[in-house]
Amino acid sequence: MNIRTLTNSTADRQSVKLLSLAVFVVVANVPAHAQVAFQASWEPRTYEQVREEVMGWVDDAPLTEEIRLQARSLWPAANLRAGDGSSLLERVAETFALANPAARELFEACNTEFAGPIPPDADWLADESLPKVLRYNLRLYYARWLTHHQLYDEVLEALAEIAPSEVVDPAGLLFYRMIAHHQLVEPDESRLALEKLMEQEDRLPRRYLQVAQLLRRDLAGLKDESLDHVARRMNDVRRRLDIGRAGKQVQVDEKGVVDSLDRMIKKLEQQQQQQQQISQPGGSNRSSKPMPDSQLPSGGKPPMKVDQRDIGNQSGWGDLPAKEREQALQQIGREYPAHYRELIEQYFRELADETNSDPTK
Repeated sequence: MNIRTLTNSTADRQSVKLLSLAVFVVVANVPAHAQVAFQASWEPRTYEQVREEVMGWVDDAPLTEEIRLQARSLWPAANLRAGDGSSLLERVAETFALANPAARELFEACNTEFAGPIPPDADWLADESLPKVLRYNLRLYYARWLTHHQLYDEVLEALAEIAPSEVVDPAGLLFYRMIAHHQLVEPDESRLALEKLMEQEDRLPRRYLQVAQLLRRDLAGLKDESLDHVARRMNDVRRRLDIGRAGKQVQVDEKGVVDSLDRMIKKLEQQQQQQQQISQPGGSNRSSKPMPDSQLPSGGKPPMKVDQRDIGNQSGWGDLPAKEREQALQQIGREYPAHYRELIEQYFRELADETNSDPTK
């Protein structure tokens, strides 16, 4: 009997209804939490997991027996003081330094005082013929060092395309990405890394958790094109200049800052014009009779008019005429706290000092 014939009889139609009702009751009694249960996208690594992975690399790599013994001595079978992901990363880097000359050079450079401005050479870590366990974990180790020295563009370059599951310290990977994006004033990207990091909030090292909570509150109040946003971009330009990064990217950032200030000042000027028009004497008691051009209103003053000025000097940074710069600062000072005026004034002075520097450095 086919389905069409089966459903033609009254008894069979009732059976179908009963079956549908039974399915509905079963589905309705499934616990709601089972349908919306949250599962983190990454997991912290344990000492045993990392030890097994590294020892597998030691056994397969072309090493001398002496090097193998030294490497195994760093990873005893039972370690009651294994530490968190950062400690595991340190031990992994030390292990690779025993076996690989380039890794040893990078490890030593990251443990000596940085003279600057050029960071240690890590371009060789882009070689895809290297095992991922070595390549990705050393890039994370290098990114940690770069973060400590405020080289945030290089941090993001070192960590590009690495997933948390591919390193021994996934929390560190997300943490350093979050910090780098935050310091480069990229709030959306910083929030993404932060929220992913906080998927394991209960299992994070205390220092990571405290910084992440502070950044979450900080980013919640940050708005694009606000004076706070512009001030942070100024600080990033200053940071780049302090570490000897005075190339094209700095010029792009400087132009963005000045363009943002242009827009803010023009907006303030427009608001001031509107307020002046509203507050003109006798504004509500004007006669409908036109007034001769050569005659002023009795007892009144000629309406004030503010000239629109283009303060964005496109050919020289921090080189605004003193009168126009002072006018811009006065406009901002009326709207925002005094310390912003001081910050902007200092910024213009520092940019003026940079006008004679070589932009190709």
